[in-house]
Amino acid sequence: FFTQLSLSTHTETCSVNESRFYCFKPLCLCLFFRYIGALGARVICDNIPGLVNKQRQLCQKYPDIMQSIGGGAKEWIRECQHQFRHHRWNCSTLDRDHTVFGRVIQRSSREAAFVYAISSAGVVFAITRACSQGELKICNCDPHKHGRASDERGEFDWGGCSDNINYGIKFAKAFIDAKERTVKDARALMNLHNNRCGRMAVKRFMKLECKCHGVSGSCTLRTCWLAMSDFRKTGDYLRKKYNGAIEVTMNQDGTGFTVANKDFRKATKNDLVYFENSPDYCVMDKAAGLLGTAGRVCNKMSRGTDGCEVMCCGRGYDTTRIKRITKCECKFKWCCSVECKDCEEAVDIHTCKAPKRAEWLDQT
Repeated sequence: FFTQLSLSTHTETCSVNESRFYCFKPLCLCLFFRYIGALGARVICDNIPGLVNKQRQLCQKYPDIMQSIGGGAKEWIRECQHQFRHHRWNCSTLDRDHTVFGRVIQRSSREAAFVYAISSAGVVFAITRACSQGELKICNCDPHKHGRASDERGEFDWGGCSDNINYGIKFAKAFIDAKERTVKDARALMNLHNNRCGRMAVKRFMKLECKCHGVSGSCTLRTCWLAMSDFRKTGDYLRKKYNGAIEVTMNQDGTGFTVANKDFRKATKNDLVYFENSPDYCVMDKAAGLLGTAGRVCNKMSRGTDGCEVMCCGRGYDTTRIKRITKCECKFKWCCSVECKDCEEAVDIHTCKAPKRAEWLDQT
């Protein structure tokens, strides 16, 4: 179990009760939240390296929110891995040392931009959900959704429990952005921009849900509430923003961005931005935190990013034939079940070849 709120350009080793693991600044929370109940918020928050004063104060004051964020971390990491499952960089977490994405996000690349955005969105989603489910003392349903309102279908009454998205955004902004606001450099500006993109992506997909009242469900009267959409919609949206991310440079006064290529359009508040080109992610490079694509499963028939030619970076692939048991010849049996036979079929699995040893040694 680990948590990840935001990432920065350095890693450091930290320990709790002699248990060592790697963490990311500025919000190096990792395994700490596990101990909040037993040791108390002050002890835990005082031992998280890299937090600025404002973050430490919020951590101590709202331990229940910290735990909610920790519980939601797996969700956005899983979404990141889903979005990049067919990509050379597949949002992998690193084994044994408890890092999240390793040093790959030290580079100001479009991958780092996506990670900051999806993690910020994940924090908003986790806090907002916890508010609506009554898990937090400081917030609950949206208090502003009361009385009557209207949409394209007519008038309705606010009721139920509208997700308090504005509180989730407010707290996530205060906590995550606090570290970035203590420095004034290009990377901090990039992180703040992409954090905002992630926060607003969750709000973009708020939906109106209603319950009808009336004779035979005639919907003469409606009671409605605002709810967050499934987090997959946010992930899909941010992945599209990743595909269209804009390379920028810092402007002369250090307050904003200038597009790096004058032939491209200017970046808007909804665009992900980055400063550096991505590595090719083909070969393992321990110093850069790259895992390479050796051993990754590829699709022989595809010409996309999941295809063997692209995924394996031209190194070729190995084919292994395995036996797989599937259900077949299924029949409906009265009443009321379906009976199937177990059928065995041969399936070819294609995996990327490892680079030649000399090539690999050059990168390690």
